[in-house]
Parts: sequence; C-alpha cells; structure tokens
Amino acid sequence: MNGPNESQAANQQDDFKRAIELHRQGDLPEAERIYADVLRRQPAHADALHLLGLVAVQTGRAARGVDLIRQSIELNPKFASAHSNLSAALNELGRYEEGLASADRALALTSDAAEALSNRAGALNGLKRHEEALASCDRAIALRPASPEAYNNRGNALKELKRLDEALASYDKAIELKPGHAEAYANRGGILHELGRYDEALASCDRAVEFKPKLAVAHIGRGRALQELRRLDESLASQDRAVAIAPASAEAHFNRGNALREMRRFSDALASYDKAISLDAEFAGAYSNRANVLCQLGLTNAAIASSEKAIALKPDAAEMHVNHGIYLLTAGRYEEGLPEYEWRYRMPELRMKRSYAQPQWLGDDIAGKTLFVHSEQGLGDTLQFCRYLKLLEARGVHVRLAPQDSLKALLRTLSPTIDLVSFSDTMTGFDYHCYLASLPRLLGTTLGTIPADVPYLRADPKRVERWRERIGKGGFKIGISWQGSTAKVDVGRSFPVSLFAGLSRLPGVRLISLQKNEGAEQLGRLPPGMKVERLGEDFDAGPDAFLDSAAVMECLDLVISSDTAIAHLAGALARPAWLVLKRVPDWRWLQHRDDSPWYPTLRLFRQVALDDWATVFGSMERELAAMIDAPKSGATARPEVPISWGELIDKITILEIKRDKLAGAARANVVNELGLLMETARTCADTGGLAELKDELKSVNAELWEIEDKIREKEAVGTFDEEFVALARSVYKRNDRRAAIKRQINGLLASELVEEKLYRSY
Repeated sequence: MNGPNESQAANQQDDFKRAIELHRQGDLPEAERIYADVLRRQPAHADALHLLGLVAVQTGRAARGVDLIRQSIELNPKFASAHSNLSAALNELGRYEEGLASADRALALTSDAAEALSNRAGALNGLKRHEEALASCDRAIALRPASPEAYNNRGNALKELKRLDEALASYDKAIELKPGHAEAYANRGGILHELGRYDEALASCDRAVEFKPKLAVAHIGRGRALQELRRLDESLASQDRAVAIAPASAEAHFNRGNALREMRRFSDALASYDKAISLDAEFAGAYSNRANVLCQLGLTNAAIASSEKAIALKPDAAEMHVNHGIYLLTAGRYEEGLPEYEWRYRMPELRMKRSYAQPQWLGDDIAGKTLFVHSEQGLGDTLQFCRYLKLLEARGVHVRLAPQDSLKALLRTLSPTIDLVSFSDTMTGFDYHCYLASLPRLLGTTLGTIPADVPYLRADPKRVERWRERIGKGGFKIGISWQGSTAKVDVGRSFPVSLFAGLSRLPGVRLISLQKNEGAEQLGRLPPGMKVERLGEDFDAGPDAFLDSAAVMECLDLVISSDTAIAHLAGALARPAWLVLKRVPDWRWLQHRDDSPWYPTLRLFRQVALDDWATVFGSMERELAAMIDAPKSGATARPEVPISWGELIDKITILEIKRDKLAGAARANVVNELGLLMETARTCADTGGLAELKDELKSVNAELWEIEDKIREKEAVGTFDEEFVALARSVYKRNDRRAAIKRQINGLLASELVEEKLYRSY
C-alpha cells in the first residue's frame, strides 16, 4: 500500500502525463495550467520547466520560454531536448549566435540529432549561412525523413539561395507531413509572392492564419499579396493586424510602411519606417524605403541621408544604390548621382540579358573605333539620350545604335552616319558596346553641361505638309497627351483628359489629341461642351512610332503633355511644349524650377500639393488665356523685328553660352528667349553646312566671353599692362572673324537682310 507521499507523487506524475497529452493534442492553455501546477508542487521539476517554456514559445512568448528552458537546463545540463528547444526559442528572438551554440550542445548530447540539426539550420539561416543551413537540413532529413520542421527550414535556406522552385517543394513537403503547419503555409506564400503568383500566395497565407490566427508573418505575407493585387485597404488591414500581434516586430512595422507608401500616405509611411528603425537600428530596408517616402515628401536632402545609411548597412544592395542615384540626380548632383544610377545593371530584374565578346566601353578615347550602343529603357529615355550619339560622332567614334524597333524611322533624322540596327540582327563588326542611358555618365555630364542643342530630331517635311493640310490653319492649336502606361511606375503621373476642359473653353483654342492606346478611350466620355479633335485611325498607325506625332507637332502652336514620351519628342523637336508634372516627378525634371536644362522649349507646370491637378490646370488656363489675349491687347513686350540670318544665329549662340553659365531667374529668362529664337531658326535648321558655321560662331563668342571677363578683372584692379592691351586688341580681331562667319551664314541662307560693317581705314 502506498503512503501519502507516494500517493501524491503518483498523482503528480499522472497530472504531468495528462499535461503532456494535452500538449500533444494542441490544448496549450490547459497543458500550461497543469505544468504550472506541477511546478508549484515541485519547483525543481526539470521536465515541467522545459515543457512550460516550450508552451510559452509556441504561444508567442519566446523570451519567457528562454528563461524557463534555461532553468530546466540548470537542473539538468545534459537535457538534449531542452538545449534543442532553447535553440528554437533563441532563433525566434533573432539571437542566432546563441541559437547555434544551443543546437550544437544538443547535438553533442543526443543520438537522435534530427531536431537539433533542424534548429541548427534555423540559426544558420538567421546568420545568412544558407549553404550550411541547407546541409544541416539535409542531414536532419536523412535521420528523420518525416520531419516537417526540417523541410520548413530547408525551404527557408533554398529561398535565400534563390532556388525558389526547390524551396516551394520543401514547404509543400512540410505541409504534407504536417497539414496544419502554419509557418510552412506562410513561408510557402512568400515563395509564391516572389514567383509573382499573388492569388496563390494570398490563399497560402490565409491557410496559415486559419491554423494559427496570431502568426504575424502570415498576416504580413497576406498584406503583401493584397498590395500586389491592388486591394490596398485590405492590405493595410492585414499589416495593422500583424503590428497588433507583434508590436515589437520591426518587420511588421516595415511592411505596414510599405502598404501606406503604396496608398501614397507618405507621412504615415514615414512614421512606420521610423518605428521599424527604432526597433532595429540596422534595418537597411527600412532606411531605404524611408528615403523613398522622404523624396516623395519633397525632402530630397533628408532622403539622400537616409539612403546613405541604408547603403552603409547593405553596401552590395543594387536597388539601394540605384535609388540613391535617383535622389542625387533629382537634387541636380549629377557627378555623384550618375555613377550610383549605373548599379541598375546589377539588379536581377533589370539585368540586361545581352552579352558580347567585345568589351564594354568605360569612357576612354575610342576615336576611329565602332561603338555599339543599345537602348534599355522606355521610348522617352531613348528620345532623351540619343542626343549623345552626335557627341560621340564629334569625337570620331563610329556609332551603331540598337533602339526600340518602333523608333528606328524617327531616329534616322538624328544623323545620317549613325548605323541603326535591330537586336534581332547578328551583332558583329564593332569594337565596344555600352548602354544608351550610360552615356551621360561616360561623357561627363554635369547639370551645367547637359547637351541641349535642339532640335536634334526632325519631322518628315512631306508628312508635315499632309498633316498641315488636314489640320488646317484656324485657331490656337494645342496637341494634348494625358496618360502613359498603366504600369506601377506611372502612378501619379497621368491625369484624366477631362482636366483640359477649362482650356478647351478659351476662345479660339483647338485641342487635338496626340494620345494613342491606353487613355484614348476617355475621349468617348468627355464632359458636356468639351471638344477634343481626333486625328483618325491612320495617325501613327503601323510599326513606326511617332512619325505622325512629330509631323503634327510642327503644325501646332503648343503641346501639353503628362510625363510621357510625347513630352520628350516635343523637346527633341524644339517645339513649344508645357509638361504637366506630379508633385515629385522623375529625376530628370529636377526640383523647384519651371524650365528643363534638357529641353529649352519645354515649360514645366508642377503640382504644389499631392494629387492636386486642379490647381496646375488652373494656372495653365490663366497662362494660356494671357498668351492668346496678349496680341489683341497690345500687352506683348516682344517686338517683331526683322534681322539677318547671321545675326539671328549669332544671338542664339550667345544665349546658349549664357544658358550654361547663368543660374536662377537670369537663366530662366535666357532659356525663354532662346526657345523663342530657336522656334524662328527651325526653318533653316536642315540647311547643309549651317551646323558647322554655327559651331564655329559659338566658339568665337565663347572666346569673346572669356576675354571680356579677363579685361573686366584687370580694369577692376587698375591693371592696364601689356596683357590688357593684347586682350583688347584680340576683341576686335575676333569680332572681325565673327562678322565674317555671319556673312557666310547670310550667303548660305540667301538672307534678305545683310548686316553691314564700316570701319575707318588706317
């Protein structure tokens, strides 16, 4: 017969066994209650401490679990399972070095090493030693083929090694072995997300939440999938749930910030990123995305600083370097920004698939060699950067260009000696190659040296005449474009055509659609009384892009466009154009200015507040009304005075020099005047030999500018020495050369007016 103590011990053992069974069945609250009761009666019960700690880990209290499991190990240092579970708990807290050490201690104590190997893999994954983690998982699976945790950790390692299909198979195996494995479902959702299978990713995360409603990572994954599916309100709700479950999780706050950023709630997103950083001061992704929203808020210098911190933490992250480059370029810091922008070729999703036996050109002197230049980005980028090919030719380089096939016909007007090819052609017969958008860096572009001699593209004269006849001469003719692609990059750049309604009501204004494809359907639902003329089904039909658009622009008084290739085309043709920009536009439009150093004839109209197009269009309406009314009211301050062609070209070269040397309001005035004179000079731009004479004239005027600066310096300090006399004499000599070049221009263009000079003979 058992005594009282023996009876109590037996009852206690029965309770402990019942708690273990409840634990196995998943009744964690009741198992926890009984474990705690056993410990009240027997505080040194190592097994109860261990299992109570395990329940704490399984219910999201990993720190409490670590304390309890360590107490059990103090009582029984050779407790292999406790060391293994301590490893898992430490891993959950991100204390991977300690987790690895605990897993190694477990391995030294047990013959059944499968669980310890799996937890060791979890620690190695956290330490980014993924190859070792994979090997540890494979050893665990060899010992215990039915281990769902080993397969789950194996999937994690394969995911980081970018072996996504294998990772997916490992997660599927973990779920097959344990159908309610919430973590495997959540991880599986992450892989499906990376594979672009967002509906399936959402379904997998939903299953994870079904099995474990308080699994924060499942709510994070669910929110990410919903974000890609453009269900943004639901996405934010999921991320809010993740933060509520795991308020100390930097990852949860980071993903909440991503959802808010996608909703364009930039100030709220900034607060979430700041919270993530307060929880994890080395969270490079949070610093990087924080920089993005700072830029969107117009705080470019702060964005640059945050981006620098991200790169310091993760120096090999190509996307971070690219974004950093964009912020620097937005600030006009081209010398720093262009090299950073080159990191785009290291981004896996943007890496060029083209490789050639010939070396990539790095900017050295290759006069006499053939350079193969290939386009890489959108049509607008090609139109913007193709100007650099003429600079290469001026350096004696033979240029071969592979643009988008649809642009080849238009780009033939760039230079008759540039060889235009297709990527489908066999690429042979060149010495070097480079990317088109790399040319600004390779040719040393700064904000003050952007090559902006326009026009550098031309419309076909015969096509121009056909469209001029079709469009007619009446009214103030404005070509309009309002929408780019529907890709994510276009968010905030496009606007509805209905916003042009106010402009359409101005007396004499004719709106003519230049819109093709996406957005053109809006013409079928214009506001009452608004009229937009269409150019017919044959407008820019066929394989060649923009040939008709270019010709039509020559027949218009003004082009107004959103940030699309149409704006670049207008600028390249030197047509008067207004560009309508969101509050923080693409880097090439810089900040806080209404002109573009890339295109002298463009005027920029910017949003003052996020998504406030109404104010922008109101401003344009007032400007347009003043422009149209000015000739009637006599308010114009611009006299129409006939001058010789030589004098006009001379004036243009002087303004081009001033444009590169002046800043602020003075430069804006110069750019405005230059645009007006360029419009007049367009009619003779194609005359053979004129470009060479203009370049020579510009060189002489640049010399005169420098000489006058030196003369003024000496005069300011009263130094009238021999050098001063020589400088003064050089002025009239160069002016004689300048007059001779102007006479040549007058002769070349059969100028009706001829400038005469009369000097006393000595």
